[in-house]
Amino acid sequence: MVRFFGLLLAMVLGLSACSPELAPLGPDGKPLPRVYRIANSSEVQFRMLDSINALREAAGASSISLDSKLTAAAATHSRDMSIQNRPWHFGSDGSSPLDRVARTGYPGIMLGENISETYESELETLSAWMEQPDTRNIILDTNATNMGFSWHQEANGKIWWTLILGS
Repeated sequence: MVRFFGLLLAMVLGLSACSPELAPLGPDGKPLPRVYRIANSSEVQFRMLDSINALREAAGASSISLDSKLTAAAATHSRDMSIQNRPWHFGSDGSSPLDRVARTGYPGIMLGENISETYESELETLSAWMEQPDTRNIILDTNATNMGFSWHQEANGKIWWTLILGS
């Protein structure tokens, strides 16, 4: 009998360890967002590039490649948005996306810039960009041949994403 209760107790404890952890709820009753911590930066860039190329292929557009100069312009702007604490397309020095791309010496034409302030992953951010016609049109621009992509993550987990496409 003791064995039976011991076995039953072990099963109950085992099953209770398998129950899903419930996310804390906010005042609206929805789960609070979880902070996405970037651990391997090169994986993030290539995951975004591969995802964008898959979306472009599905839309009939040619694939694009990662460009170091556009990425440098994106990195500069992501950090600057964090410093300004606002997501917008102008730098703290009054620079436009065109100015920032020109400063890097990129030889092509800057076609568009997508930005975001979020705690979400790069793929969740890409999904949000694809839901909006203006940001989706930048990603699927058939003239694009190059992409710059970078971010700045604050200590609290907030991420400032910048995507720049050029030709």
